[in-house]
Amino acid sequence: MFDGRRSGLLLHLTSLPGRFGVGTLGRGAKDFIDFLAESGQRYWQILPCGVVSPDFDCSPYMSLSAFAGNSLLIDPELLVAEGLLERKDLADVPDFSEYSVDFDQVIRFNRRIMETAFLAFQSGKSTADFEAFCKTTRWLDDFALFAALHEQFSGKPWNEWPADIAAREPLALARWREQLREPVRYHQFVQFCFYAQWQQLRNYAADNGIALIGDIPIYVAQDSADVWGNQACFRLDSKTGLPTHVAGVPPDYFSETGQRWGNPLFVWQDDAGHDNESLYSWWADRLLHSFHTVDLIRIDHFRGFESYWEIAADEATAINGRWVPGPGHHFFDEMKKRVGELPIIAEDLGIITPEVERLRDDLGFPGMKILQFAFDSDEHNAYLPHNYKSSNCVVYTGTHDNDTTVGWFLSDRADQASKDRVMRYAHSRIGAPVHWDFIRMAYSSVAALAVIPLQDVLGFGSDCRMNMPSTSQGNWRWRCAPRFLTPELAARLKDEVIFYNRLPG
Repeated sequence: MFDGRRSGLLLHLTSLPGRFGVGTLGRGAKDFIDFLAESGQRYWQILPCGVVSPDFDCSPYMSLSAFAGNSLLIDPELLVAEGLLERKDLADVPDFSEYSVDFDQVIRFNRRIMETAFLAFQSGKSTADFEAFCKTTRWLDDFALFAALHEQFSGKPWNEWPADIAAREPLALARWREQLREPVRYHQFVQFCFYAQWQQLRNYAADNGIALIGDIPIYVAQDSADVWGNQACFRLDSKTGLPTHVAGVPPDYFSETGQRWGNPLFVWQDDAGHDNESLYSWWADRLLHSFHTVDLIRIDHFRGFESYWEIAADEATAINGRWVPGPGHHFFDEMKKRVGELPIIAEDLGIITPEVERLRDDLGFPGMKILQFAFDSDEHNAYLPHNYKSSNCVVYTGTHDNDTTVGWFLSDRADQASKDRVMRYAHSRIGAPVHWDFIRMAYSSVAALAVIPLQDVLGFGSDCRMNMPSTSQGNWRWRCAPRFLTPELAARLKDEVIFYNRLPG
């Protein structure tokens, strides 16, 4: 999967610099690709880029669609270049923060900009490319109708809509498609803009030797076009449309009560014990779509394919659940037949059993090693670089779910014994820049790929953390101001890349 020893950076698109309150697919993203190339990187890892909802704190892991793109990432400057906006339309951009995303304000600004662009589009800018996009994009009609209905019913989840359209009765679908023709076309237009800009960015990355690592959560949100459009694929109550059982994980490193995510679980088999063909077809479409947009994908909560934590929907926490066998190797064999090669990174963190490891290794998927987990026990800790059994893995200083390395080291989450082990392992000393110690540990390991969150390259503290698992507010907001991405920083990072033989050929 990897063409030698390589490295990359982890930064979600929303965290990019830019004047529009949130990172976009425009100049800020291209500048970051330039920074990646200048610093000797080969990969850029991002978080899921689906449509986000304020109801879920705009989490990229609770999207309204597994296929549709996040309109907040559409770059207004590129719309000006396309003739869909005029320069005057950007004359009153709010005074957004460089350091944090105010999602409510950004959503309002983005909607105004996109509606203005849509009016121009309706007035004569419609193209054959748009019509071809609508005709060939299989998921688009359902998503656009779902999004229009979501607005029509004031943001209520689909199971609270009128019964006929919630159940997708054919007459109701036809009636609402006609009644909401204009809003449906608007959402089709938004997706057309998103994927046109995405393709430009992906081409720019490829031209500069940068491969994109995407991220897909194993589960999807209950209130999503996917569940509404594929109800037989999910464990739902036939009368209410609500899940009978939901996903999560038992108590672990992050939470004493576990994590009750609330996503509906999949129906992997029909009543006769055969593969649920509708679900397998949906997954094949999802993987194909992902591989058309990025070069590799990280599957979040990979262990759920071996066995998953089932929680009754009426349980308030994840404590009272049970492990249920997943579809296992057979699922990936079937996906390979339908999709082709599967360049997948398995997120294999948390409670991992020998059975999960065997599935990962039999499939040849690289797993993940987190250095922040390496120092809380003894010399046998599996996350210590000297214990990596194979180079077929990806090492991280931390991920979006961890504190920054500096924040972790300065907090009481790292006890004194852990800090002492860090200093000894790194041959370092108190007061030295611990984030560079961790970067060098990652780079010097046998792991084929080392990925460093940008916050750790910059040496930022806990105030720049991206997400705190088991909390539902205040996450996903960190942004990087442009002045931090300096030529000096790129040169220092590249020096380490060269020293540890991770420079692309």
